Formats: sequence, C-alpha cells, structure tokens
Amino acid sequence: MKKDIISTLNSSNRDLPPSIIYKSILKEIFNFSQIDERLDSKLNKIGFKESAVWNLLYNFQKDAVVGAIDKIETYGGCIIADSVGLGKTFEALAIMKYYQLRNDRILLLAPKKLRENIIETAAVFLACGLDPKKNVIFCQSSVGGHSELAWIFNCVARIGWLNRMTQFKEKAGSNKEKASVGLYSYPTLMAADILLYKATHVPVGEDQKQHLELCRDIAVKFNNDFNCKDFFTLPEPIITKEVARIMSLKDGTKKMSKSDESEASRINLTDTEDDIVQKIKKAKTDNDLIPDTESKLTDRPEARNLINIFSILNNNTIEKTLKELNGKNFSELKNKLSEVLIKEIIPIGKKIKEFKKDTDAIKKILKSGSEKANIESQKTIKEVHKIVGLSLS
Repeated sequence: MKKDIISTLNSSNRDLPPSIIYKSILKEIFNFSQIDERLDSKLNKIGFKESAVWNLLYNFQKDAVVGAIDKIETYGGCIIADSVGLGKTFEALAIMKYYQLRNDRILLLAPKKLRENIIETAAVFLACGLDPKKNVIFCQSSVGGHSELAWIFNCVARIGWLNRMTQFKEKAGSNKEKASVGLYSYPTLMAADILLYKATHVPVGEDQKQHLELCRDIAVKFNNDFNCKDFFTLPEPIITKEVARIMSLKDGTKKMSKSDESEASRINLTDTEDDIVQKIKKAKTDNDLIPDTESKLTDRPEARNLINIFSILNNNTIEKTLKELNGKNFSELKNKLSEVLIKEIIPIGKKIKEFKKDTDAIKKILKSGSEKANIESQKTIKEVHKIVGLSLS
C-alpha cells in the first residue's frame, strides 16, 4: 500500500499541496475497504440492528457506524471526523453499543464530564448538610496517599480474597478475562481509603459489607506480616437496618444505583417534582393488595421496596406502615410516597443548584479539604514506609 501511495503521488506532474496529499493517502488506505459480509452477519446475530440507538440514526449515520466498525476491526482504530452537526456523538454511541452487545469492555474518556461530576458530588454533600468546617471534604485523586497505600495493600492482599468479591463478578460479567486490573483490585483501594485515616467505624450499605470485611482482612495481615500489632485498627461497619439497601424501582432484586442504564430505576436528588411522580407511578409492583404483616412481603420484592422507602421517610417501622395501609391498592401508596419524596428531595435539589452556581467556592472547599487530608494521610504513609522498610530513617 505504501508503494502504491508513493507511486500515485510521484505520477503527478505538479507540486501538490498538503491537503491533496492527505486526501490521496486516505483514499488509498480506505478505497478498497469494503464491508465484510461476515461483519454484517455479526451485527444481525447480536441484535445490534434492533437496538434503540441504531434505530435513532439516519441512513448516512448508519453507513458511518458500519464503516467505522469495519475500520476498527480491520485496522484496530478509527477517527470519526464528520463536520459539526452530523451526529458524531450518536455514531460513537452506536459503536459503543455494538461492542457492549459483544460483551467487550469499553473505556469512555470524558475529562470535562469528570470535572463536572466532582463539582456536582461536592454540591450534593453540601446540600445534604455536610459542613466543611466540621467535615473534611476533598477529591480522592488530589491525595496521593490513597493510591500509594493501595499499591502496598496489593502486595498484602491475596488473589483468593479478591476472587471472592461479588461486585467484581457482577460488573465484569461473563467477560471477566477482559476486565481491567483496576476494576479487579479496586477493593484494595477502598481499603486504603479507610485505613489511610485509621477509621474505626464506616457507614456502609449492605452491599459494601464484603468490601469492609476485606479491609479488615488486609489490616490483620499487614499487622501480622510486619509484626506491628494493632497498627491498623479493624474498622466496624455502621449499617442502618432499615436503609441497608434501597432497591431499584424497576427490579426489586437489584439495588438502586446511579450506574443503572435506566433513569426510571432510581430517584435522583436533582429530580423535578414531575420526575418523581412519574417514576413512582411507573415503579414496578404486583397486583396484590398491601398485606397486614411483613412476612407476607417475602416473595414480593418490589412491593417490599416501596413500603420500605415509605416507612423510612415517615420514620415508621414497616409493621406500622402495613397496619395503616393494610388492604389498600399500591396506587394509593404510590401517591403518598410521591408526596413524601417531593417534600424530602426537592429542597435538596434546590440547594444543589444554588451551590453549583458558585463553582469557585466549591473548588476552594475541595482545595482546603485536600490540604488537610494530605497532612493527615502523610502521617500514616510515613509510618507505613518505616514499617515495611521503604524509609531509610
């Protein structure tokens, strides 16, 4: 191919501008690249052409997507460089969907969005009542001690321990051989987050209890391996029974999570009144009436979830809620639940918007918090260096 390109350029009787040379090279590279029938078969086999994003595309965008996938399969990469307004974002989403359906891992880099997420998360903390004068609020990536201690813990933790982590199995799915090492060893970073500040108690959801148990195992092994009894204390979990796990509005067997693809599965702190009403209205339940005892909710996960949320927000036990609503339809519960959620969520959402208006103030809080966290974390890091032999003093 290289010889063909040079031959084509040399055959010209005039000096060619760089733009013509560039176009000629692209033409030679891609001129003979035809969509393999086997690729088209793959698209149909995995149901790609039935996906929602594929059916949102115009025909010219579909051609671009199939062509891009062909380039990726053939050359190992592709740049989508259409003009502004032609739908590059949707084309990229479709390409991602294709590889998702193939159970391939996808890394999406969006630095601007990450920065926005940091600001929003800090705004949520502040809106929920965390006072930066009483609490150290900081961005983990601004404190190098976290990753440094995590690496040391990687040398302490056992592979067998990490193999038992259920969240890795859930997130990696059936294609765990292609999962990143970062995802696999993430529990050791969580342990570092806790032990770096020698925390004694950690508020966690029920689904995080296993990670805290791993943290305790790492602390015990570190203390034993380096003969430094009680250097790391064993943190205790704080799990409020009633709110141990809030489940998805669409599937009562799965936890409510921001990572769920469906917005309808969760209530966000930034949701509007209408968002809340519609999500609760469409929340999955069953056709039975509300029972009189908790034992009758055992095989009704969606029903139990809504009753649990309603009870928590009203500061009631499930038993008391069932006594009040026994024999009624879930439509009545949903109306009451929407009212309570609006009362709790909307004021927080308004505060989040107010805090986000002054991003400089949030950055100042995060900077101050990072400085304080660095000072505290370095005390532990210096001690760890001395214990494991990384310090000359």
